[in-house]
Amino acid sequence: MKEKREFSENSSEKKVAIVCDWLTNVGGAEKVLLRVHRLFPEAPIYTSKYDPKGVDWFSDADVRTGWLQRFPASLRRFLGPFRQRYFSKLDLSEYDLIISVTGAEAKSVKSGSRLYAEGKPAKNPKGIHVSYCHVPTQYYWQMYDDYVKNPGFGVLNPFVRFFFKLLVRPLRKADLKAAQNPDYFITISEYAKEQIARYYGRESVVIHPPVELKEFSKGEKANAACPSGTLRAALAKFSCPAGHIAFTFSPFEYYITTSRQVNWKRLDLAVKGCMMAQRKLLVIGEGPEHEKLVKLAKGSGLVEFLPLMDKKELAKYLAKAKGYIFPSLEPFGIAPVEALAAGCPVIAYAEGGAKDYILEGKNGILFDKQKASTVAEAILKFEKMKFKRESIPGTVTKFSENRFDKEMRKFINEKIK
Repeated sequence: MKEKREFSENSSEKKVAIVCDWLTNVGGAEKVLLRVHRLFPEAPIYTSKYDPKGVDWFSDADVRTGWLQRFPASLRRFLGPFRQRYFSKLDLSEYDLIISVTGAEAKSVKSGSRLYAEGKPAKNPKGIHVSYCHVPTQYYWQMYDDYVKNPGFGVLNPFVRFFFKLLVRPLRKADLKAAQNPDYFITISEYAKEQIARYYGRESVVIHPPVELKEFSKGEKANAACPSGTLRAALAKFSCPAGHIAFTFSPFEYYITTSRQVNWKRLDLAVKGCMMAQRKLLVIGEGPEHEKLVKLAKGSGLVEFLPLMDKKELAKYLAKAKGYIFPSLEPFGIAPVEALAAGCPVIAYAEGGAKDYILEGKNGILFDKQKASTVAEAILKFEKMKFKRESIPGTVTKFSENRFDKEMRKFINEKIK
């Protein structure tokens, strides 16, 4: 049964479109998009590139792509200027409401009211564009230095670095111009709000992303009565594809980190930090940095790897971990909140969205430098503290899906009037 969606006091017959940068893999942005899709299941989703095998959550959705769909997914990072042109020329002026879920170019879409204000033809001059913007385009702005240092293209890095430095000024100018297209901005954390104001000169409202708290709290409940030997036997049966190391750690003797394995996530700091502190680490996930991380572990018995898994299985690993290590600078970070929901305390870098949910000494600790030695020191500090694991899930109840739905509806109802 479809839930009722009211957009104003007098009408629920509004025409809605959803826009996102791309739909090629699973991550935090896709989780937000999925919830928006569930709020507006009849709204088509416009995107630049769709790979239903890479992200199979939208089989019931009307996903629409254009000419960029013909390009290989491997070229995605080269296509920023083309995506910006694609979205800026996409005529969605017939819609009453456009919701973009974006951290890159999808914000370039113009509503009917924006086109009308510019003196251009608009099918619906009262239509509005609400952008749920994770953060300003990171490789142009706040993470530019990190990107130039390691663009993530291997042997092509010098080539990419040269041309990116050459083009960054006009790319920034175009991105700033595109950031003026949304009528309203929503964002995911206080950190992201500050970044949007700093780089785009736009005000935004914080509505934290939806987290499946109930699903991850089940991991703690499922394991509560599970003897260590039984859990270990169950985990030992986990099927790993070729290239992955079989999981052998016992409950509560390992730290854990779960993420797409890309360079800017800085999972290397978690690996190096645990090796320096001589602590065991379980790394769950996949990505282009996987082989580098495996080599970094040097075949020691301290670091083991498992592939992506469903949330029910992941919740069990989180519930039996000693702590979750979150070394990246992210505008929010859904994965550590999932860990907290499972009763697992978090060791996090003290920048970005982590400050919105880490309560020092209550559900985790923060470290101030992205260095392996700092991570190792944080682990040792962490182990001197006592956390009441049963009370940790209660520290993140404000990040529930129901809360997200309620706040989004309220914001949209107010603006669409």
